[in-house]
Amino acid sequence: MDETQPPSRAASAGDRYARIAAAFAPADRTLPTILQRQAERYADRVLFKSGPTQWTYAETAATAARWAQRLANAGVTAGDRVAIICGNRPEFLQIYLGCGWLGAVATPINTAFRGAQLAHVLGNALPKLLVVEAVHRPILETVSDEAIPAMVWDIGAEGVRGQDGTVLVDDPGDPTLPGPALGPGDTVAILYTSGTTGPSKGVCCPQAQMFWWGVYSARALGIQEGDVLLTTLPIFHTNALNAFYQALLNGCTYVLEPKFSASGFWRSLRENQATVTYLLGAMAAILLSRPEAPEDRQHQVRVALGGGVPERFHATFLERFGVPLVDGYGSTETNFVFASPVPSDHPGSMGYLMDGAEARIVDGNDAPLPDGEAGELLLRPVEPFSFATGYFNMPDKTVEAWRNFWFHTGDRVVREPDGPYRFIDRVKDAIRRRGENVSSWEVEQVLSGHPLVAASAVFAVPSEFGEDEVAAALQPKQGAVIDPVEIMRFCEDRLAYFAVPRFLRFLSEMPLTENGKIRKVTLREQGVTPDMWDREKAGYRLRR
Repeated sequence: MDETQPPSRAASAGDRYARIAAAFAPADRTLPTILQRQAERYADRVLFKSGPTQWTYAETAATAARWAQRLANAGVTAGDRVAIICGNRPEFLQIYLGCGWLGAVATPINTAFRGAQLAHVLGNALPKLLVVEAVHRPILETVSDEAIPAMVWDIGAEGVRGQDGTVLVDDPGDPTLPGPALGPGDTVAILYTSGTTGPSKGVCCPQAQMFWWGVYSARALGIQEGDVLLTTLPIFHTNALNAFYQALLNGCTYVLEPKFSASGFWRSLRENQATVTYLLGAMAAILLSRPEAPEDRQHQVRVALGGGVPERFHATFLERFGVPLVDGYGSTETNFVFASPVPSDHPGSMGYLMDGAEARIVDGNDAPLPDGEAGELLLRPVEPFSFATGYFNMPDKTVEAWRNFWFHTGDRVVREPDGPYRFIDRVKDAIRRRGENVSSWEVEQVLSGHPLVAASAVFAVPSEFGEDEVAAALQPKQGAVIDPVEIMRFCEDRLAYFAVPRFLRFLSEMPLTENGKIRKVTLREQGVTPDMWDREKAGYRLRR
């Protein structure tokens, strides 16, 4: 059924973010205009920090113009793709801002890509220039020379080196290149998906989509002027990248840390006086698994994004660290379209549909389903160019995903009668066992509720009878030894018999994505491994 945000939820968002949106007319929702206008307003306030590097608002705008000039001098023009293989470093943002100012298209590439996956992305994007961090240079050896563009810049300890090896010093001179005449629908970035169900797709993100990410995300998190936003997530993904826009639009400081470190997470928040931070997937569970310490509450963090954090961790996280987690949902193709109150009133849900998007839950024929019935989530924007415009050089995939004037998320979702939405599974992640549909997400919630389990991942493996068998990978808590039979008994009391995993695999560490999510595709591809416990071979019979 079609739903918009209930009036009470829309009103609770307050007027601040509406004023921010109204301050930028549709034609002004481009990076050069935003940078210049915010530089005039905030000037010497610090916008960006990363290690010893920091830029004020005025310096950030000048940096964008200078790097746009450098790109232009190298022959890069509006519309050209500039591929970036780089971790969380200031140089990444220098190149991104330069592209955004020039009208070129920043094309970040996951630093874990290599071989055929990397070759596919380079072959799809066809970048004019590749900028690569020295530590990641070896991955270029996994693809043919023909896949690599003719022009390559390197990022090393001294900064960015041009094609001739000269260090491109970020001098403080006046920028010489004025911002071009860009429109809100012009592509500012192509962000590639992980490609878990097929080749990676390049999501075309227009200028205005990143603007609305900054507005909608700030609204969901209750960000205020002067906040310090700290992220440890990889900047080549939309979450960390749009956090920069949250800071830029709201007069905040954006702190980019190299990577997530459980041992150093709270120390970094303290040292940077952060007030807002970002957690995804297993990160909350990892932090909670560490020994309690007096420093757990010695910070100024007011709120944290907690999208995908299971329900059982919310109250414990708040009690131990004093930080409420915000449930939410967004994708690279869409925006931050669902959010909970702070703290969440339905922990572990997706939250409520926010202003700016429309949602529909449908069956396999795109026919609307009633509340309480799971189906695929479809979304469409209210504001122009607040969603992605398609997949780069993949017109067939674009038509498939945006058919019938709705974006098809590929997520199975249910809308509860009282308003919040709940994620069930990926449509293609669903497990079909002997005629019964099994939600891997629901089984994971049960397994993660076991007192000795730190993390779980449920996936399908082939059955000798056709269709699927249910397999689960479990990461025990530190020092714990888990009896497979105990897991069976625990599940029997909480799951339908057909959803109880047949196979159990115990891992000291889960394979994780750069965003801290469990990489289930790796487990699925490994299939039934020799170290798996098999209920059938063990002779364990389930109660019916």
